[in-house]
Amino acid sequence: MKNKIKKAIISLSDKSELKSVLKTLKKYNIKIISSGGTSKEIKRLGYTCTEVSKFTNFNEILDGRVKTLHPKIHAGILSKRDNSKHKRDLKKNNYDEIDLVIVNFYPFEEALKITKNHEKLIENIDIGGPTLVRATAKNYKYATIVSSPQQYKEFIEDLEKNKGSTSLMLRKKLSQEAFNLTAYYDSVISEYLSFNNKNYFPKKKTTHGNLIEVLRYGENPHQQSAIYGKNNTLDIIQLSGKKLSYNNYNDIYASLNISRTLPKNIGTVVVKHANPCGVSINKDKIVSVKEALACDPISAFGGIVSCNFKVTKKTAIELNKLFLEVIIGTGFDEDSLKILKKKKNLRLIDASKLDNQSLYDVTSNFNSFLYQSVDNKIFLKDNFKVVSKIKPTKKIYNNLLFAFNVCRNVKSNAIVLTKNSSTIGIGSGQPSRLDSCKIAIDKMKKFQKIEQSDIIVGASDAFFPFVDGIEILVQNGVSAIIQPSGSIRDKEIIKFADKLGVILVFSKTRHFKH
Repeated sequence: MKNKIKKAIISLSDKSELKSVLKTLKKYNIKIISSGGTSKEIKRLGYTCTEVSKFTNFNEILDGRVKTLHPKIHAGILSKRDNSKHKRDLKKNNYDEIDLVIVNFYPFEEALKITKNHEKLIENIDIGGPTLVRATAKNYKYATIVSSPQQYKEFIEDLEKNKGSTSLMLRKKLSQEAFNLTAYYDSVISEYLSFNNKNYFPKKKTTHGNLIEVLRYGENPHQQSAIYGKNNTLDIIQLSGKKLSYNNYNDIYASLNISRTLPKNIGTVVVKHANPCGVSINKDKIVSVKEALACDPISAFGGIVSCNFKVTKKTAIELNKLFLEVIIGTGFDEDSLKILKKKKNLRLIDASKLDNQSLYDVTSNFNSFLYQSVDNKIFLKDNFKVVSKIKPTKKIYNNLLFAFNVCRNVKSNAIVLTKNSSTIGIGSGQPSRLDSCKIAIDKMKKFQKIEQSDIIVGASDAFFPFVDGIEILVQNGVSAIIQPSGSIRDKEIIKFADKLGVILVFSKTRHFKH
């Protein structure tokens, strides 16, 4: 069913591309109603329009808060054109049908980026715009809603094709997109108000996202997949290489979660299947890369490397020696790009503009979703207690904190062994903590050359419930251990550590990662 457009209302915050629409509306003698800045822009572009206040015979009030909220406008939009009672109501009140609404909203989301002033943000909540959009979208059988400049081209083509009318197919499509938009807009406001009121888990939870890209497939080829972002683009920028897959994104974010907990401009992280297989915070960047890769070179093959610093020519030469899927840098210099771009499939990711303020993790299954704050707790001295008789030196203590930080990013049960601020063995994802210990030890023995003078420290993401885990670590050269407290056998563990002459540090917080 085609719908002839005779009258339109236009109210825009984003007035880009308006001229192309006005040209087409004039061609088909479509009368325009508008107000405020939009009417001024229409007239500036050389077109005519009727002011909303003249159309409704009602001046806008409350500093513009009320201008389009008028029955003459909404009756004209919502009337059913083939309903005799609706026709009588319009005639009785001397109301006209409004067939087209072109609207976009006050930029609340943009305002969030530039101000924290609550009163200013409240004034950027649009009321009239979403009301117009919802009314028109509901009545799509008879009226057309255009809610974004990105829709102008499609709308103009349909109007031209149908000689001043729009097709039902287009109106249904634009209606669905309009309701998506109002839901998105409201969810941004709702989220802001929830955080402003510190109501982090409201009874009704809405979330929002912009489609960044439909991916080739999900974890497996038979699964569909897409990535959404809070903004229209991601904070990470792909500079080169094949399109990113679902698994690539999963690994990229896993590596960045660790990189962003390391000292500024220091550290290399190697990730495979969302688990770290090597981390180093050696201040020498080349040594850092070498030591991170050396922790488990077999697993690093085909993995992801995240450099928490700008990638230079020297770093690129070192990274180029190995087959990798993705390299992430806090920027890349020109020489490094020349080297790395020669591998056409190698994906290069610039994370220099990444926003570190990730607040929540979301996991969805079976029509429900788990929602939790992220484990980004900053390690402070007050959070740890040396419980053994032997006390650590500053160097050993810092190494323990480094190991514990890596450990919280390894899937549970997790054991991390480190030496000189680099990982030398990682055991992850085992139902038994003892098995994770054995894997970490096996990795260390397989890939590391351990000297008798080396000081090896170990970290566990949760407490050892029995002494067997500590025992096997100590038997294999570990001289200092960090773990959360909370076991009913804590005293027994402390006593056992003292018996073995091992440094033992307790954390007040547990750091499981499932």
